[in-house]
Amino acid sequence: MSPLFLISQGDPSGIGPEIIAKTFAAGLAADCLVMGDVAVMRRALRQCGLSLPVVQVSRVGETVPPNCLPVFQVPGLAPGLADLALGQVDARAGAAAAACITAAVSSIQAGEAAGLVTAPIHKEALHAAGVPFPGHTEMLQALAAQGGAMPPVRMMLANEELRTVLVTIHCSLRRAIELITQESVLQTLRISHQALQRFGIAKPRIAVAGLNPHAGEGGLFGDEEQLHIAPAIRQAQAEGIGASGPFAPDTVFMRARHTDAHPGEFDLVVAMTHDHGLIPVKYLGVEQGVNVTLGLPFVRTSPDHGTAFDIAGSGVADPASLQAAIRMARRLAVN
Repeated sequence: MSPLFLISQGDPSGIGPEIIAKTFAAGLAADCLVMGDVAVMRRALRQCGLSLPVVQVSRVGETVPPNCLPVFQVPGLAPGLADLALGQVDARAGAAAAACITAAVSSIQAGEAAGLVTAPIHKEALHAAGVPFPGHTEMLQALAAQGGAMPPVRMMLANEELRTVLVTIHCSLRRAIELITQESVLQTLRISHQALQRFGIAKPRIAVAGLNPHAGEGGLFGDEEQLHIAPAIRQAQAEGIGASGPFAPDTVFMRARHTDAHPGEFDLVVAMTHDHGLIPVKYLGVEQGVNVTLGLPFVRTSPDHGTAFDIAGSGVADPASLQAAIRMARRLAVN
């Protein structure tokens, strides 16, 4: 039997259910099971003009007929989720999104599935529901702890041309600068090195982007490179990690970008802050970008976009990034 992958439904007021529906209708998720709400998925199929039977399964791993959309109805979801206004923040939607993620992780930890693909959630809806996490990454990190120490995790955004990993994620820029230490950069390099080896790259080449303009210009524009980033690179090199830098962040991504006409100099770029690292990848096209959480004891990927409240319910959402995330999950699970 093929490994089973779980897809968390995401925010029911966003485009997550729609792109899931389109992916199943295209026959690209035969090894997947939706953790969500049956009525929400039926509504999504109607919104997209698709005819596909929705099958409610009673347990994860249950055999389902071909050419259907299987859904595990997550216990405890608020009634009437399919009646919520589309494209609007709602605490009930945020609570449902969190419950689907929690149920999926529990199932994976029980050995019932090979990995998790998460549809987009809305951070304001999570907050309205009282969920104490700013996003998927932090929530998954806490769930993975299972009462023990939380594993160090990092966000990677990847497409066919560029991979980036972030030292800091969802926090203010002022706080992010405070979090950049020799240890946090070194830990990111270790996690990135191990991840690339899982991708089948025996000797990864990792470029480290600086924080300041021109990577600090020898201390003229900031000393974070001298105090924290460069020492972390030297320590990583001493451990056998192929890290180099720090490089000016405004040019290193061009050097790392891989195309048929221009093979990249690096396999991955480590960036210090959220926008430094994500803007270059997203500029290349969100339709093929995949978000991967590194450091978890299980596979987790997601599309490179949000809930798109502005088009939710119109049936025009592009499922390409979700489909890329499913392919990435399969690849990582094999390795």
